[in-house]
Amino acid sequence: MIIDDWLVFLLLFLAPVLSSIPIALVYKSDKWTEKLPYLSVFGIFISVLMSLYIFTSFPENQQYAYTWIPDLGINFVLITDYLSCYMGVITAVIAFFIAIYGLDYMKGDYRPSWYWFFFNLFTASMLLVVYSDNLFLLFVGWEGLGAASWGLIGHWFRDDDEIAYVGVPKRKVGPLELSWPPSFGGWRAISTIRFGDVPMFLAIAAIWVLAGNLNISEINWETLFLNIGAAGTIILLVCFLMGLFTKSAQVPFSEWLMTAMTGPTTVSALLHSATMVAAGAFVFIKISWYIKPWELHHVPGLEIVYIIALFIGLISGLYGALAGSGMLERKVLLAASTMSSIGLMFAVGAASFWIHEEIAGINLALLVAFWYMAVHAFAKASLFLVSGHLIHATHSRFSCGGFEFGKRMKIPFIVTIIATTFLVGIPPLTAYWVKSAMDKSMEILWHEHHMLLPIILLILTSLIYSAIMARFLSLNFVRGEKPEHEHLEGGGLMKLGYTMMVSVLFILLYLIFTNAETKGFVDAGYASVSFAVGAGALIAYVIAVYVPRLKVFSRVPGTFFNDRMYLPFLNDYIMPKTGFFISRIVQNYGNRGIDGFFNTRVIPGLFGIISKGIRAIQTGYLKSYVKIVLGLVMVFLIVESLWGLGL
Repeated sequence: MIIDDWLVFLLLFLAPVLSSIPIALVYKSDKWTEKLPYLSVFGIFISVLMSLYIFTSFPENQQYAYTWIPDLGINFVLITDYLSCYMGVITAVIAFFIAIYGLDYMKGDYRPSWYWFFFNLFTASMLLVVYSDNLFLLFVGWEGLGAASWGLIGHWFRDDDEIAYVGVPKRKVGPLELSWPPSFGGWRAISTIRFGDVPMFLAIAAIWVLAGNLNISEINWETLFLNIGAAGTIILLVCFLMGLFTKSAQVPFSEWLMTAMTGPTTVSALLHSATMVAAGAFVFIKISWYIKPWELHHVPGLEIVYIIALFIGLISGLYGALAGSGMLERKVLLAASTMSSIGLMFAVGAASFWIHEEIAGINLALLVAFWYMAVHAFAKASLFLVSGHLIHATHSRFSCGGFEFGKRMKIPFIVTIIATTFLVGIPPLTAYWVKSAMDKSMEILWHEHHMLLPIILLILTSLIYSAIMARFLSLNFVRGEKPEHEHLEGGGLMKLGYTMMVSVLFILLYLIFTNAETKGFVDAGYASVSFAVGAGALIAYVIAVYVPRLKVFSRVPGTFFNDRMYLPFLNDYIMPKTGFFISRIVQNYGNRGIDGFFNTRVIPGLFGIISKGIRAIQTGYLKSYVKIVLGLVMVFLIVESLWGLGL
């Protein structure tokens, strides 16, 4: 291993962070905080160059290890496998395009130093997760994502602008107010994620103890699972998955993702495309890549874990799509659709347990999950950036804008058409070929393993998903209400950001037709089932463009879905009430019982009895002490005699 390799990695991880430190240090100077964001963007650009250099020049499946604590098996270990090389470029490029957009979007913000430091830390942390082979090092990046998300989601901590809220202020359903400020959004994100991070950390510690190795590509997963048995395998992997499910906002941990829309739109775009939410799905794909579950059907308990991941993914996909069908807030609608997409990534990744088919030596299901992640990343980032521009232009976070407005906002209108149609699986656009392979994966579960429900849920989710993306287009550019305010001037860098972002979808379409490993996607696209689903997605899209809101639907079902089927009650009412109830029991009975046992009643009383007994025999007379000693000797002799007789 040569020093130049590590220099590339150091620049990749440290350039974004180091370039944002100057603006953090001069946070009191308006003059410098207006100029230094360009330095922060340049730091991310260096990461783009390094990721591209790694992609084009570094050998595939090469480990780069730096010894840290060899006796404990904890080292800095990076890897340039297929997933890391591609995802590294995706993360860096998306972060760079969003950062360019942010130069316009965040201009005049009241704390740019805070924003740019955490934005760059967010990017660097995700890159560390992507390239890490060592689970401990991966967890360091994982925690960096959590800290940065708290700082960015709650960026507008003053809660002084209604446009940064989620929900309708003062609207209540029962005891719960369905309105959340930025400060609450940041707190909810970090608290929910921490709920999953703790069992994930314990799982990593258990792997280290049981396997003696933390390098994902080196762990003998089969031996590990066989040694701990079915129950151990289920407990270990479910604990690990808890971190992934919470980070990726899967049911029932999805609420933090909706209220995370209180943060700046640039944060939402990065959060939903290349970092944070994608991190959970990416790590699941990466772990499965090396576990190779399709070869471990003899391992007890493993199938149960993958069934859990399969159906949590499918249920989350359907839930997100249904929730989005009733939403009017631009970013929250997109957030629900992201949850849906991530759910499908988990589902098809989990299908790898039953799918043996490979393309260019790569499992079909994992390949589909990863490529869908790539297509979704650029499409969804484009839509979020357009959404931010619309919020600036209309000064409203709710969807509004008719066809006349769309004609005056030509570039964002065109970008939205491209991003939505390329994402929902309409033939012959980019996502169609990936989703065709996804359909094929679920068909295999149906035909070869008699699992019909997954393909039904997938098709249903795909149709609803297509409709909600068309709904976003229509409500903002075609058949929406006229905006109360229009500020269409400026936004040059914002337009540049999302135009560059959406153009990558054409590159991905080209790569699908030219890469050897994606040839199977093209073959699957010509299958009758895939074409039928694609045609259904097109029909749903067209209908939703012309009829984005049904009057009957908008009353009861629409409100139900807009309120996210009242899942906020679980997060904001039921769980807090349950937690406070348990805390009161612990305080009133647990703590008082412990205090009474050790400090005020049992132990002190016992010592009092003993001390009184000791004082009773302390007469000061030799005759009394001789009697006590003789009594003890007699007891000892009697016990010894009985013991000797076997009694």
